[in-house]
Amino acid sequence: MRELTIAAGVVSALMELAVARGASRKTLSVRSRIDCPDFEDVDSRVPFSKYVALMRAGQELCNDPALALRFGEAVDASELSISHAVGAENIGDACAVTNRYASLGVEVELDGTGDRFQLRRAEGGFWLVDARRNPNDFPELTESTFARMVCTMRGAVGDRQCVTEVHVTHTEPCYRGEYQRIFGVPVVFGSSWNALRIDEALLATFQFPTPSRYVTSVLRDHAEELLEKLESSHSTRDRVESLLMPLLLSGDASMETIAGKLCCSRQTLFRALKVEGVTFEQVLDELRHKLALNYLNAKHVSVKETARRVGYSDPASFSRAFKRWTGASPRVYVARGGLG
Repeated sequence: MRELTIAAGVVSALMELAVARGASRKTLSVRSRIDCPDFEDVDSRVPFSKYVALMRAGQELCNDPALALRFGEAVDASELSISHAVGAENIGDACAVTNRYASLGVEVELDGTGDRFQLRRAEGGFWLVDARRNPNDFPELTESTFARMVCTMRGAVGDRQCVTEVHVTHTEPCYRGEYQRIFGVPVVFGSSWNALRIDEALLATFQFPTPSRYVTSVLRDHAEELLEKLESSHSTRDRVESLLMPLLLSGDASMETIAGKLCCSRQTLFRALKVEGVTFEQVLDELRHKLALNYLNAKHVSVKETARRVGYSDPASFSRAFKRWTGASPRVYVARGGLG
């Protein structure tokens, strides 16, 4: 699977916050395998895995498990990457702009094929939903994202509360008090979604600052260049894997479906993959292999559920495939403690 990346500006800002709160820069660098030259261009890319390592090291060295919340509270979005600097005239436009350039800040896997941030009317309210896939693998990203969104909106509207409720899918942490201090509204832990309930009455009367058309044009042109560069760095295989991920559960992980999503013919997709030395069947098989190992090793998912998640409705078929991948049946593999 393609390695996700994050803007160097985001990583640099987290590093500076952790150092300001008492962490050793040298130790942070060693623990996360991040060198200072990585920050010379704020728009350059750093592997997301290194950012995760930096966050975890910062939490430990600062003795602060709520570091991600504080990061979202302390550092304005516009300081992190160009994706947050492009102006918008209303919340709908702001959401569209955010989704268009979100990957310039941080690349994530999505829970489906839609946008990451979605405006939905549900449960009697108006919600901004983060559709990031497997958010509980790294809840710190949810914490920093929501804290930054709420603090940014609060700075724009003054003392009025633009968010009236916060929902997160992860369990309640030991620092719940920091949630209350930063958000100042009810927070629901262990929810079915990551979402912010927006005060519609406030939105109806609030006027977004009118952005400079010239500055907005310049920023969007630069953002488009960065986005094109980022997307072109992904191979056809990367794009196929990204599209396959949400389709494995539905059982619609066919070459025809993926070709349709890429707006090309099945033969065109076949030729593009052939240039990279793989077939669609190989990509699908190797993706299932990697995911199955991840579910069984890192997430301790049951064998039956793992089979379902990687697209096997028949456990026997999954068992045969798994034995081909690893030389052992799934149950023997788990009993051994996983051998990679």
